[in-house]
Amino acid sequence: MNHDKESPEERRERMRQEELKGNPGGSSHGGGLQDLIGDLGWKGTGILILLIIFSMVIYLAFFN
Repeated sequence: MNHDKESPEERRERMRQEELKGNPGGSSHGGGLQDLIGDLGWKGTGILILLIIFSMVIYLAFFN
């Protein structure tokens, strides 16, 4: 595989897979926030943040 032609996402995923191979016990706790954000991309992350803010506004409007 040519490492010069891969996208940043592919490079991050390859490096993550290599790290998991080198430290299999470290992955026993499951995925972290960086895995979630990495999978969503910047648009998905923005939507997630907006949903959290919108949910807080609705919660505060109805329960205060």
